[in-house]
Amino acid sequence: MKYSFTALWNITFVFVGPFWFVLAWMIWASGQLQTVGDKMTYLAVVIPGFLVIYLSGFFIERWHKKKKASMS
Repeated sequence: MKYSFTALWNITFVFVGPFWFVLAWMIWASGQLQTVGDKMTYLAVVIPGFLVIYLSGFFIERWHKKKKASMS
């Protein structure tokens, strides 16, 4: 593999991030979120969800490195 996992993960999110944003905006603008509570719940799920998915890549990388080191 030419690049590190971290570099590939970051490159992936550079391309996935804008699509995630467009999808989130389309849902927001669709009128499905009627109340302030709906909008707050949506934001409380979408923003942390994106961050959790992004950070999970680094957790997986660390876990894989530990597993690989213990096998050697």
